[in-house]
Amino acid sequence: MRLDKYLADMGMGTRKEVKGLIRKGLVRVNDQVVKVPETAVTEEDQVVCNQVVVGYVQKEYYMLNKPAGVISATEDSRQKTVVDLIHTKKRKDLFPVGRLDKDTEGLLLITNDGELAHRLLSPKKHVGKVYYAKIRGEVTQEDVEIFKKGVPIEEDFTALPANLKVLQAGEESEIEVEIFEGKFHQVKRMFLAVGKEVMYLKRLSMGELKLDESLEPGEYRQLTEEELNKLRKGPIDLFKHNWQL
Repeated sequence: MRLDKYLADMGMGTRKEVKGLIRKGLVRVNDQVVKVPETAVTEEDQVVCNQVVVGYVQKEYYMLNKPAGVISATEDSRQKTVVDLIHTKKRKDLFPVGRLDKDTEGLLLITNDGELAHRLLSPKKHVGKVYYAKIRGEVTQEDVEIFKKGVPIEEDFTALPANLKVLQAGEESEIEVEIFEGKFHQVKRMFLAVGKEVMYLKRLSMGELKLDESLEPGEYRQLTEEELNKLRKGPIDLFKHNWQL
């Protein structure tokens, strides 16, 4: 690829900015100063820009424990985004796979792999997402049955069947719920439909990817090869899934 694209992809500046660095003689390829932005380079070449070694990475995959108060977006001039939290990223084209509400915590995959993101988010794939929640109101066995059949959220929309597990019931209940779609504020709207309110929400898993509980809110790490292989095996089919309540 072109040298200026290589450097821009790795976040060394805009195409215009890196062209300026190249023409000033601040870029070396295999120990040779290169002043032509169009110079062809490969991932095997050693590229140094402003005395910084710039290794090329085609794909990046990060598991983030999203904290409350941060939006699920790539950029925003007014507030911090989940991508801003990935301080060690090399690519400038990272994005969150799906979104969590601003006040929701937990698992979020950050990557630039569009194909994998599509497989995980496609409505046809029924990839399960498990959430832990604190609920204002007593969650009952009747609620479990309603969720299992599919909660009517609006007059013209009924959520897909969901697996609801009651961890603790009372004036304030604790639950885990697995849903197979990702509508706007879906978990909150499902509980509102049965007369209850979500006070706290945290995503625990997405498909085969489970949140690393050693990560504090705001912390992240790269995915392991084992985790990537599980994600690439294919999404879960709703009608073959056997999550035990």
